[in-house]
Amino acid sequence: MLYRQMPKNEDELSILGFGCMRLPVKEDGTIDEERARNQVRYAIDNGVNYVDTAWPYHMSASEPFLGRALADGYREKVKLATKLPSWLLESREDMDKFLNAQLERLKTDHIDYYLVHGLAGKVWDKLEALGVTDFLDKAKADGRIVNAGFSFHGSIEDFKRIVDAYPWTFCQIQYNFMDEKHQAGTEGLEYAASKGMGVIIMEPLLGGNLASPVPAEVEDIWNEAAVKRTPAEWAFRWVWNHPEVTVVLSGMNKESQVEENLKIADEAYPNSLTEAEIQLISRVEKKYCQLMKIGCTGCEYCMPCPSGVNIPECFSIYNDLHMFGNLEGSRFTYAVSMSGVFTNTKPGGFASQCIECGQCMEKCPQGLKIPDLLKEVAEELEGPDLEQRLAMAKQLFANK
Repeated sequence: MLYRQMPKNEDELSILGFGCMRLPVKEDGTIDEERARNQVRYAIDNGVNYVDTAWPYHMSASEPFLGRALADGYREKVKLATKLPSWLLESREDMDKFLNAQLERLKTDHIDYYLVHGLAGKVWDKLEALGVTDFLDKAKADGRIVNAGFSFHGSIEDFKRIVDAYPWTFCQIQYNFMDEKHQAGTEGLEYAASKGMGVIIMEPLLGGNLASPVPAEVEDIWNEAAVKRTPAEWAFRWVWNHPEVTVVLSGMNKESQVEENLKIADEAYPNSLTEAEIQLISRVEKKYCQLMKIGCTGCEYCMPCPSGVNIPECFSIYNDLHMFGNLEGSRFTYAVSMSGVFTNTKPGGFASQCIECGQCMEKCPQGLKIPDLLKEVAEELEGPDLEQRLAMAKQLFANK
């Protein structure tokens, strides 16, 4: 495992961090605790020392799970990160209430890296007026948190303003080879680093979209490389190639993912990609831009939808349709996903259920016009034979 130093406190952090937003789950959607615990502990045993969670992950089950997973001496082996749920705060007192609850859920007396979650310009303005800087100062002074930071989904102008508003130790931004000019982007990465801040990276694989499966047109480009690597490795190495990056989070939920990512993190030095390799990745980025229709990362911040639409799943299947061009396959996958056969519930989650209330747009970190996009999804993936496909899906899986 390679390590990089957090500039302001000189902590040696593993370049790979374990993100606990996409843990393995059972058929009913709850965390598969045995598998998840084994994966987290295996990663720690092999050098990972930064573990990240948040109040809403896995419908608020991630923090309590992690508190249990880090028993038996594992808490002492890691720097633990979690986040203040900014959208739930209505007063200065709420901040202490949530932090104290998180300490209890995580079974710890301090949070090593505490982030104000999901900032953008207006959110920051509200929290600043409520007294968030006073809260952070006092929580650091009394030892409940060690380092203060923020995660960000907004414009580069607001990012710089927030960076300059408080003596942050670190920040967390979305960054991958598709997002150089999106949100904070490369400009934000370099700006934060110039202020002496550590930078934690989320969504290095764009919600898994850059890993697998890979469109044939993209695979053809990867195959041109002199050194053969998986798409996931190319994406990780591109991020780690930037010396300003401190830690890259990966939402691992398969044992094979943990193994692969640990191997990459043994070798991914900054400035180690050749110019030819950087140009190859740039060509892949351009090809993806041609193929992808919706820049959804599957973060689920838009959920739950008051009308029951499964927004991330709708967008995932829609992107697959446009990357792979298999209309019938995508329509059948859509029917299976929305049929309720896996959860033993009645059909639901369809894009056509959207009533355009707009609540999802207020929460979306990517700024997507979700209601308009759901209309496109419904038009292409539903159609007059949807009921027939739903019946086929139920019959097929009922016979297994």
